[in-house]
Amino acid sequence: MLPDNVGTIIRSPCLSYNQIHTAIRESVERFSINDDFQPDIMIAIGGGGFIPARILRTFLKKRNKNIPIQAIGLSLYEELEIFNGEVAASGHVVSDSGFSTPAAPPQPQVTKTQWLNFGGADSLVNLVGRNILIVDEVDDTRQTLAFAVAELVKDIKKQEEAMGLGPGERETKLGVFVLHNKIKKKKMSLPENVMKYYFAAVDMPDTWLVYPWDAVDIDEHTKKAENCELNLSAASHQ
Repeated sequence: MLPDNVGTIIRSPCLSYNQIHTAIRESVERFSINDDFQPDIMIAIGGGGFIPARILRTFLKKRNKNIPIQAIGLSLYEELEIFNGEVAASGHVVSDSGFSTPAAPPQPQVTKTQWLNFGGADSLVNLVGRNILIVDEVDDTRQTLAFAVAELVKDIKKQEEAMGLGPGERETKLGVFVLHNKIKKKKMSLPENVMKYYFAAVDMPDTWLVYPWDAVDIDEHTKKAENCELNLSAASHQ
């Protein structure tokens, strides 16, 4: 059975800005993010996390001030290791003899393309003692999110040492907000203390989505999203 927050928004391959805006607003209320997590900085994973982070900031409060948004860039590359053959479209290795065997598991590689000090290895942004909310558009395999969390934890530890603080002496919280979480087996996991503050606006089956910020013709894209929404609404009342 799918969670309660699986809605009509996931049934259309095209999503409108209005649908996304509404999903984010409702999730902030549903998870009581302002009360239970109280983020004071957001880190958006580019480029899919940029627009969700900006919309999210509209609904987050911090002493009547806008919560700052920092940006990081990550690149996920999955490579299939091939042994004496070629990978067919089915994901199998086809040998010279014509026999098909399953391809080796993907070997993921995540690399930084931009970090908090805009290119260096360490963070210049102060992270210690803050409630940090990482934002991305979708949690698919969880590889990118896991890498981001692991690298930020390293930066936090380095900053603690530089400040003469013991590990966790000044509490720092890491949380994750995603617009869509695909219900599937993840290739990576997140620490328990991060999953405590894991927020998905919509849980959804493992299906393809087209976001409005990826659309070439936004008017046509929006029409498709709205037409699908109307058809679903009419069907639900029959």
